[in-house]
Amino acid sequence: MSVLVETSKGELVIDLFATESPIASMNFLKLCKLKQYNDCKFFSVQKDFAVQTGDPSNTGEGGKSIYSFLSRDETDGKEESEHFGRFFKDEIHVDKEQNVRLKHDHIGTVSCANFGREDTNQSQFLITTRDCVPDLDGKHTIFGRVMEGLDVLQRINEAYCDENGRPWQNIRIKRTTVLDDPFEDPEGMPKAPDESPLVDRSVPDDRLEDDFDAEAAQEMDEIELEKKSREQEARSRAVVLEMIGDLPDVDAKPPDESLFVCKLNPVTTDEDLEIIFSRFGKVTSCDVIRDRRTGDSLCYAFINFETKEMCEAAYFKMDNALIDDRRIHVDFSQSMHGLWKNFRKFGKKGGTEDDMANAANAKRGGGRSDWKSNNKTLEVKGGGSGRGYQYQTHHHPNNNNNNNN
Repeated sequence: MSVLVETSKGELVIDLFATESPIASMNFLKLCKLKQYNDCKFFSVQKDFAVQTGDPSNTGEGGKSIYSFLSRDETDGKEESEHFGRFFKDEIHVDKEQNVRLKHDHIGTVSCANFGREDTNQSQFLITTRDCVPDLDGKHTIFGRVMEGLDVLQRINEAYCDENGRPWQNIRIKRTTVLDDPFEDPEGMPKAPDESPLVDRSVPDDRLEDDFDAEAAQEMDEIELEKKSREQEARSRAVVLEMIGDLPDVDAKPPDESLFVCKLNPVTTDEDLEIIFSRFGKVTSCDVIRDRRTGDSLCYAFINFETKEMCEAAYFKMDNALIDDRRIHVDFSQSMHGLWKNFRKFGKKGGTEDDMANAANAKRGGGRSDWKSNNKTLEVKGGGSGRGYQYQTHHHPNNNNNNNN
């Protein structure tokens, strides 16, 4: 009866006391089987005393037992017992002289964490980091012991922590593997997932993540550290913008083929800009932004090219150029307007320009639309560590046949 627990500091092998504490042992085994411990933090490290983990909410206030996952239909006609609900009862055994049989007298002793009251055991558990911790005896149900990986436990014990015992660098349970399970799955238990549950790490955290390499960071020069710091700050801001509805997705980014042009002369038209900028490559769209009521130019525009290279060439050549007696300013577009339109209409999977043209025609009552389709699909494209909304060209066989004819 043992479980392999892989942490960001190394591996632990925990042997369970299935005979002495069958309820707690089965609770731990089945939660491991359902991958409920994956990505849980060691949120409390009390040096040379005990470490605590097992809360999926990573707050120290969450967690529920395996019995809460069971179907309530199984309790029909029965009294509520320790086998159902968020908590389960203690298994603290005493002899005739009222002495506790199982004690926290070895380093690596594993016991249930509770909320300071009897019978409030759930998913959280403690691991002692010294040989004798009598303060825990008789208060916490012991159900196992770390048999391999005491050096890993010591590394967790030596983590740098704040005054509340919370590590400055997150230490997480990566995954758990059940090596031996003597218990049959109880009726109503969900099927074990093939993959770990999705974990949302987008919430800003004031701690270093478990994969942060402190030694590598010390070797970085000031420029690299500043770049990494700005990237982290930008992502935190993007998370906030997504939460308040200003971004369609935290990893969304403007198309690389789009330019922003400002300081235009009010007389400059879309056609003028398209002719001027087309010397750098094919312009797929050119829009001077106008007042929706008066139609007057707002003196800025967005220009989209077919490729990123064309866009970059135009940026380097046209910034501060003279057009209609005005020195214009050119920069890469940071506007998310086009992405928002697509996102609201079609969701994150994207939609084709034909779909958007049909939507525009329907909105205009079937009249002529200025939308032109080049068989492009606006969609979320995976790349690197994030996702970017980009254009992807799809050549449809029907169109090729028409061209051949």
